[in-house]
Amino acid sequence: MSSSKKAIIIGSGIAGIASSIRLALKGFQVELFEANSYPGGKLSEIEIEGYRFDAGPSLFTLPEQVDELFRLAGKNPKDYFEYEKLDVACQYFWEDGTRLKAYSDINRFAEEVQTKLGEPAQNIREALRKSAFIYDSLAPLFMNRSLHQLDTWTNPQALKSYLRMGKLGIFSTMNEANRKQFSHPKLVQLFNRYATYNGSNPYETPATLNIIPHLEFNIGAFFPKKGMHDITMSLYKLSTELGVNYHFGQKVEKVLVENGEASGIRVKGKDQFADLLVNNMDMVNAYKTILKEEKQPKLLLKQPKSSSALIFYWGIKRDFPELDLHNIFFSDNYALEFEHIFKKGTIYDDPTIYLNITSTHKSDDAPEGCMNWFTMINVPNNQGQDWDKMIAEAKRNILHKLNRILKTDVESLIEVEGILDPRTIESKTSSAQGALYGNSSNNKFAAFLRHANYSSSIKNLYFCGGSVHPGGGIPLCLLSAKIMSEMVES
Repeated sequence: MSSSKKAIIIGSGIAGIASSIRLALKGFQVELFEANSYPGGKLSEIEIEGYRFDAGPSLFTLPEQVDELFRLAGKNPKDYFEYEKLDVACQYFWEDGTRLKAYSDINRFAEEVQTKLGEPAQNIREALRKSAFIYDSLAPLFMNRSLHQLDTWTNPQALKSYLRMGKLGIFSTMNEANRKQFSHPKLVQLFNRYATYNGSNPYETPATLNIIPHLEFNIGAFFPKKGMHDITMSLYKLSTELGVNYHFGQKVEKVLVENGEASGIRVKGKDQFADLLVNNMDMVNAYKTILKEEKQPKLLLKQPKSSSALIFYWGIKRDFPELDLHNIFFSDNYALEFEHIFKKGTIYDDPTIYLNITSTHKSDDAPEGCMNWFTMINVPNNQGQDWDKMIAEAKRNILHKLNRILKTDVESLIEVEGILDPRTIESKTSSAQGALYGNSSNNKFAAFLRHANYSSSIKNLYFCGGSVHPGGGIPLCLLSAKIMSEMVES
């Protein structure tokens, strides 16, 4: 590819950075425009009076997707980015005093479940075997290829997958499959939780999403040694070494289209031209703003959005040895919690709480003897609710729940506080309605109701990021960049 070719990328989320690396390696001169003053989008960090928090995604799986980018550039990944596999993927807490450790060693986890819940260990092993089967059957189809190209559906792997459709959970919900698999309701709840990994409802989303436990258990959960934000910064460093030019504080106003072809962008009233454009901005907001004059994909824009999040960043002036990196405090009525999120657009008064504490693995993220609590609950996306009132109520309910289970007074231990809610998620990341994963996956056709990695009506306009991939999270954002770049090559 001639170096005279120029590419413009809109948005420096993790998929945008990955796209810049891949296009630079293809010989493009890459200019990346970002409205914020920093790279990373949701995968950023905040610091408050001696406490550091990873601001967004907190679970790291499929690290090879990050390593691959360094290897493509002829670099040793370890010279830029290091991580470790977790011995415990997550800890689970219930109001009745039940506690489980989800060990990364499957046999050990199975024994833990059998000892604590009386659930036969074989049921865990079988569930994770089925999860691996779904992954092996569908990953080549849904994760590694565009769903909008004919050869995706006609290649030998796709034909093999068609023969397995009855075993892939397409015709039942995640909850139905998990109730059939497990006898103990707490274990059903634990495995239903994986629907939240892409902002969906386990009582509606297809059981194919039971693919997710395979990533966490059979492959493994990991932690970057410098924190999740190091994924952003290490790839940002690599991209600049490859000649990518970043333009921070430069909000794109419009995509320029001439005779059905994308020709550039307008920023602060000035036109910038390129041979191809890559949009890493949330697809819905992109069509509402920078593409508002172009043909609109009305069916996709009308799709229900995923859930959002309410996060309290708390500096806690005490150490809790019983807590680990990932901790879940479950609601006593999971079905009602999701009904509030997706049907009522409100926050249930007994929410499930996710507590991420990176200082358990990276001690300098908090002062000595203290902890940095990333305290998150799943909430509805922004539909104009009275968020100030809802946030105040949710904070009280979160504190009361943590106090009951941990037998302490959390509020008296909070030294610093930061808050991220659906409104600020939308304003900081251009995510439509503050939805974390674009459109929801609450029906069996949701995977097909995602925008393609390319525009069918505008030549040389491509898309990447979580809103155009049938999944979510860091690995799938990176895969969306890979799929996009392969299209450019062809």
